[in-house]
Amino acid sequence: MAQETAGPRADRRLRRARTATLFSLGTGIWASLLLPLLGVAREPDVVRAALGVVGVVAFVAGQAAVLYAAVTPWLPQRWRRRSQLGLAAAAVLSVPLVGPVAAGAWPTWAWLGASLVGMAPLLVRPPTVVAVTALTLAASAGVAAWTGGPVARFLLVTGGVGVSVALVNWFQVWFWDLLVEAREGQLAQAGLAAAQERLRFARDVHDVLGHGLTVIALKAELAARLAGVDAERAAREATETQRLAMSALAEVRETVHGYRRVDLGEQLAAVAAVLRSSGVRCTIVPPPAELPPTAASDLAAVLREAGTNLLRHSRAGWCRIEIVRDGDVARLTVSNDGVAGRGPDERSNGLRGLADRLAAAGGRLRVRREENMFTLEATVPVGS
Repeated sequence: MAQETAGPRADRRLRRARTATLFSLGTGIWASLLLPLLGVAREPDVVRAALGVVGVVAFVAGQAAVLYAAVTPWLPQRWRRRSQLGLAAAAVLSVPLVGPVAAGAWPTWAWLGASLVGMAPLLVRPPTVVAVTALTLAASAGVAAWTGGPVARFLLVTGGVGVSVALVNWFQVWFWDLLVEAREGQLAQAGLAAAQERLRFARDVHDVLGHGLTVIALKAELAARLAGVDAERAAREATETQRLAMSALAEVRETVHGYRRVDLGEQLAAVAAVLRSSGVRCTIVPPPAELPPTAASDLAAVLREAGTNLLRHSRAGWCRIEIVRDGDVARLTVSNDGVAGRGPDERSNGLRGLADRLAAAGGRLRVRREENMFTLEATVPVGS
């Protein structure tokens, strides 16, 4: 089973894959419904036929609930257990309700048994699947003996058809789990990159402040001890403490300043690496070396947001990132295919914040869509 993840955040490709998997798994429900109902149609006793319909419908409802839970990893665990218990209860009740239907003329319950064997890989772990299969085969043979039907035919339907359905169901859910894990890996990679950057900044701040604050603390302690015995020296130590504090503050500001002004070339390489690791083909036109630090910092912020939006809101197969200087303006252009129907636009919070930042610096942010292509363009002044 797939691990629990945030369902509402699943991207469009994952939702489409889930819909396709549900549709494919759901085709097995028709077999569970139609083939037993053929037996109901052959049953001359109206009461027995009605009870058979109730048993078949209850079983199919439990089966549908389990299939839905199998490809809905964000569903609470209690709902999974309830769906599994519901199917187990419906399977037990189906024996007296469906077993006698069309006795000797059609292996009615054997088809439900085949569906139960086919669902076993979605209900229990592999070692227990064998036990569930054996128990279902025993029940099928018992129903055949009870109703006077051919035991071999019942076992062939329950075992042969059931194992085939189990293999198909297992493969489809296994493939769905791979898709979920791949998406979780992309999100984890983006989170790891952010965490590494935070750790780098934390190390820089620690290195800058650690030594300075230690010296300040010692100087302050010395000034406090001297205050009562040597006021003049205590004043000198207090003055030195103040100087050290101002120096440490200046170093922290310089560190934060450097942190905010991330190297544009390094940022471009990092974004390209993340996109390529996520399966997006990247074409890079590197920035000119003479860009001023302020312009480079603004474009780096836009580039980070563009890369994040591309991963979260599109199903892109390729991306082109180009940074050029045209006179007194630097222009960043990020284009990609695979535009999602409700992807980011100029009103999204991230892009709106960047637009405000660029506007304050005299720049501009524009986005446009052309069929399935999305283009983000940012311009900032660089002086003459």
